[in-house]
Amino acid sequence: MSSPAPADQSERVGADHGPVAARRWRDPKRYLWLLGSIVPGLVVGSWLAVTMTGLTAFWWSGPIVAFGIMPLLDHIVGPDAENPPDSALEWLEDDRFYRWVTYLYLPCQYLSVVLACWLWAGGGWLTMSFADRFGLMMTVGIIGGVAISAAHELGHRQAKAERRLSKVALAQTFYGHFFVEHNRGHHARVATAEDAASSRLGESLYFFIPRSVVGGVRSAWRMEAKRLTRSGKSAWSLRNEVLSSWLMSIGLFIGLVIWFGSVVLPWLIGQAFVGFCLLETVNYLEHYGLRRRKLPSGRYERVRPSHSWNSNTVIANVFLFHLQRHSDHHANPQRRYQALRQAEEAPQLPAGYAAMIVLAAIPPLWRRVMDHRVIDHYDGDISLAALRPRELARRAQKIGVHDPAVPRAGIGAH
Repeated sequence: MSSPAPADQSERVGADHGPVAARRWRDPKRYLWLLGSIVPGLVVGSWLAVTMTGLTAFWWSGPIVAFGIMPLLDHIVGPDAENPPDSALEWLEDDRFYRWVTYLYLPCQYLSVVLACWLWAGGGWLTMSFADRFGLMMTVGIIGGVAISAAHELGHRQAKAERRLSKVALAQTFYGHFFVEHNRGHHARVATAEDAASSRLGESLYFFIPRSVVGGVRSAWRMEAKRLTRSGKSAWSLRNEVLSSWLMSIGLFIGLVIWFGSVVLPWLIGQAFVGFCLLETVNYLEHYGLRRRKLPSGRYERVRPSHSWNSNTVIANVFLFHLQRHSDHHANPQRRYQALRQAEEAPQLPAGYAAMIVLAAIPPLWRRVMDHRVIDHYDGDISLAALRPRELARRAQKIGVHDPAVPRAGIGAH
């Protein structure tokens, strides 16, 4: 008679063989991820709702869902801080279902843009006022903003096909340079004074957005020009990923104008503005007031979970492909969205992104809610936070330091 197996044998097998352990764990959000692809359906949903009810308020379904219904659902459902076990990560990353979820967004995205152009051009047997068209523009812009989240996920992948799809997703919002700047610029400089996409303590959203847009474009172009110069090529060529991405957007807009007429051009420009402003607002709240310290060597400390604001609200995370688990994303940029984990060290936002975007649009209220959280994060030492240049200079002058760029005691290393 054979001797019985040790009591812990099954645990050892599970630990040694990831797929065995992984089969015991099931992603509770597995099929919820498909909800992200229904966002573009807001255009056809709006059209059908207006047709059936006559209520033109449905043209504003995008803002209503994004900034009304979604924050409410986030509050009702609450957070989910569950992490996949280590043994399931490899299996989870390799499951192609999750990749097709992001791929699915793109055809839905562009079908919604085409339908919107048809409606702006007078199709749909409905008479649309300026306010109706503007509401539809806001809805399409929100679809484009969420598309940037899908592009963000695809752009971090190594496969050329996924990286190309990332650029396609960005074409609607004319924000193709994000592909270059985010991957090679923001991830290297996050939470430093050199990163235009990292907001400072006390900085208004309305000051941050133009600073981040201009800084991002400049940074992306410089990096591409430098890369091409090193290989002996001109920056003014299709090998420039910034230029080729912008040309893709120009081609898209020209094609839609030829198809539907010049009447759609102002609305296309407007929805692109809404989409990239939504992305920049998310940038604003992701790193607000957080700063990496500069070491004596002149280099910045390694990016840690404490340099990004996190949120575990279920609804916003599902629609934004776990973008709210931002700390783990910066620590593991190649990790796919379904495998991102909650980091205990990361500071937590008081609500999900949908609610925080509304809050950020009201600067006095935003500062009342967030500024003390930044200061508490640094145990009351405001000098460790990301201060605005004017505030940093004032503090430097107060203690007699003439060059505020030089870190001294009481100022912090910026």
